[in-house]
Amino acid sequence: MSPSDQPPDVDRLARSMLMLHGDHTHDHEPAPVAGGQSRSKATAFADDPKRAAAAREATQADKTRYLTSGLQPVDCRFCHATVNVKRLGPGHTAVQWNSEASQRCAYFAELRASGTDSARTRSCPKLADSIEHAVAEGCLDAVSTAPPPGDG
Repeated sequence: MSPSDQPPDVDRLARSMLMLHGDHTHDHEPAPVAGGQSRSKATAFADDPKRAAAAREATQADKTRYLTSGLQPVDCRFCHATVNVKRLGPGHTAVQWNSEASQRCAYFAELRASGTDSARTRSCPKLADSIEHAVAEGCLDAVSTAPPPGDG
């Protein structure tokens, strides 16, 4: 058996990796800053209330844009549950359910009645048909034109 046919010495390999890259198995404490406090990942701007308010406002705007940009309401033609939908491309559709729609959905109601958790169900086939119909009728963009989060 040649040396290249033998399994690698795992311990030797691990030691060489540690020598090359260092030992990163221990937890690091955040680096202390002035006053002995540790630095968090995001700055809170505790000493500048105007800047803190602006950062909170910008964060909320980003969150709202990320969660709602490009969503359009679609009404299920079967049970009339209304959800927000964004087509991302062929075979890729984001559906944002709300409590009222999930309670109203006849398909989910059948699942719940049979003892199945509807939250673990991938989608409602009747709603999927309604989404395709909305695209065919021009009521829903075939592919969203909304800018992706982070643009703009």
